[in-house]
Amino acid sequence: MASDLPPFQGPPGPIFDRLCLIGVGLIGSSIARIAKSRGDIARTLVVTARSAATLDRVRELGIADVVEPDAAKAVEGADGVIFCIPVGAYAGVMAQIAPHLSPGAVVSDVGSTKGSVVRDLTPLLPKGVHLVPAHPMAGTEHSGPDAGFAELFEGRYTMLTPLPGSDPQAVQKIAELWRRCGSMVETLDPVTHDKIVAIVSHLPHLIAFTICSTADDLAEETKEKVLKFAAGGFRDFTRIAASDPTMWRDVFLNNREALLEMLGRFVEDAHALGRAVRYGHADYIEDRINRGRKIRRGLIERHQA
Repeated sequence: MASDLPPFQGPPGPIFDRLCLIGVGLIGSSIARIAKSRGDIARTLVVTARSAATLDRVRELGIADVVEPDAAKAVEGADGVIFCIPVGAYAGVMAQIAPHLSPGAVVSDVGSTKGSVVRDLTPLLPKGVHLVPAHPMAGTEHSGPDAGFAELFEGRYTMLTPLPGSDPQAVQKIAELWRRCGSMVETLDPVTHDKIVAIVSHLPHLIAFTICSTADDLAEETKEKVLKFAAGGFRDFTRIAASDPTMWRDVFLNNREALLEMLGRFVEDAHALGRAVRYGHADYIEDRINRGRKIRRGLIERHQA
């Protein structure tokens, strides 16, 4: 990873004249709150979503200047558009809004897969519209417009995966948006990004969902005792497993190759540790535990834990 992005060179004032957020869950509503409170991200903030109830709640919260149920109308005149919806919905939404995007507009996203974003959006991108994929490495298990908060991105990384030949000014705008949201911004290529998030995010979620479903399959009496006596480790898994099912289904399916590669490595390592437990190889067990502690210390030193 390289911090190779130059300082923002745009004129004083907001980065975007009209910024449209497509989707307003945890990430989208957090961006909206920051944009409304700061005033230097967008002169006009537009929010669109499929659910009428969600849009009604956005109006009640007052976190957007314009609330528009029609995505095609929402992006008209926007010089910035950010996809804040599950990655599996990108292609369908892009097909709907593409004819209405303004020349020079910058399209970005917040999805945790980047190869699929390039795959799904690039063929539909109108001439003169710039794509700058992005992924804020922040989140909670909560979802919906009430889940967002202005501090979500503080001290967290946002990864940009600009394409070869990406417009430098468009990349600068998206980078500066995330800096003003509190993020540290880095660039990666999409393939490397997807491998990294497969091990640091996607695999842990897959394991958490599996452990909780295994517990749910236990006989009823045993399961009740599991819930009654659950300790910190299991509770941490349940927090992760409470995440949005649609979003994570789409993440798993759209980062299939990298996730399966990391899952294969994990299964081999888990079998090796299991053999060590079975045959009493204490040194091997202790080495695995110490390596885990080392990773934890590294996160703490980097203020990411």
